[in-house]
Amino acid sequence: MEQPSSSTKPVLFVLIAVSLWSTGGLFIKLTALDAYQVTFFRSFFAAITVLLLTRKQGLRIDLFGILTSLIYASCLFLFVWATKMTTAANAIFLQYTAPIYILVLAPFVIGERFRLRDLATVAIVLAGMSLFFVGQLELSDYQGNIAALGSGVFLGLYIMLLRHPRAKGFNPVIAVIYGNLLLAVVTLPSGIAALPVMTPLDWFAVLFLGIFQIGIAYIFFIKGVVGGTRPLDASLIGFIEPLLNPVWVFMFVGEQPSRWAILGGLIIITAIGLHTIRQYARRTPLAPV
Repeated sequence: MEQPSSSTKPVLFVLIAVSLWSTGGLFIKLTALDAYQVTFFRSFFAAITVLLLTRKQGLRIDLFGILTSLIYASCLFLFVWATKMTTAANAIFLQYTAPIYILVLAPFVIGERFRLRDLATVAIVLAGMSLFFVGQLELSDYQGNIAALGSGVFLGLYIMLLRHPRAKGFNPVIAVIYGNLLLAVVTLPSGIAALPVMTPLDWFAVLFLGIFQIGIAYIFFIKGVVGGTRPLDASLIGFIEPLLNPVWVFMFVGEQPSRWAILGGLIIITAIGLHTIRQYARRTPLAPV
C-alpha cells in the first residue's frame, strides 16, 4: 500500500511547480514596474532562493554552462517583455511553441532524428501561431508577440542543452542560478531607479515572482522529476501552465485575449499535446516507481 503514495507524491511536486509557473503572467501584469525593473527583482530573488536551496549540489560551471545560462536568461527576459507588451495569453501560448523548435533543431544540437511525421505537428503549430497576428493589432502587440516567439526559441534551446551530455555532472539548476544572477546584474540600474516609487503591491508581486514562481517552483519540479515522475506525466502536467496563465490574468486583472489568440493557443496546445502522447507511446514504458 505504500507504493501509490510514493509514486503520487513526485507527481504532486510537478503539479505544484507547474501551478506556480502559471502565475507568472498575473504577477507581471499586477505590478506597474516596467520589464527591466520586473526582471531585476524577479531574477535577484530567484537567484538567491535557488542558490540557498541547492548550493550543496555545487556551483561549478564551465563554458557550456555559461552558454546555457545566457540562453536561459534570454528566455526569461523576453517572456517578461512580451507579457508587458501584449496579452498574457499571447505571451505564454507563443512561448509554448518551444517543442516545435526542439523538433527542428534537435538533430543539430543533440543528434535526435527528425521524422517526416513530425512535419504535420510543425505545420499545425505554425498555423496556430499565425492566428496571433490576425485582427486589429497595435505596434506593442506585434513587438510582444515577436518577443514571445523569441522566448519560445530560447526555451527550446535551453531544454535541449539540459539534455546534452555535457550537462551531466553539474547542479541541474546551475543555469537558473547564473542566468538569473546575470539578469540581475544587467538590469541593476533599472532596479535601483525603481526603489523610490515601488508600492507594496509592486514588492509583493516581484517577491512572489522571484521566490515562488521561479525559485520554489524549480525546486519542486526537479524534486518531482528526480523522485520518479514519468517524462510523459511531467510533459502533460506542463500543459496546465499555458492554460491557467491567461485564466488567472482574466480573473484578477480583467485582461481578455482576442478570439483569434484563443483559437491559435488551443491549436498549439492540442497539436503539441497529441505529439507528446504519440512520442512517448512509441517508447518502452518505464517500470512503475
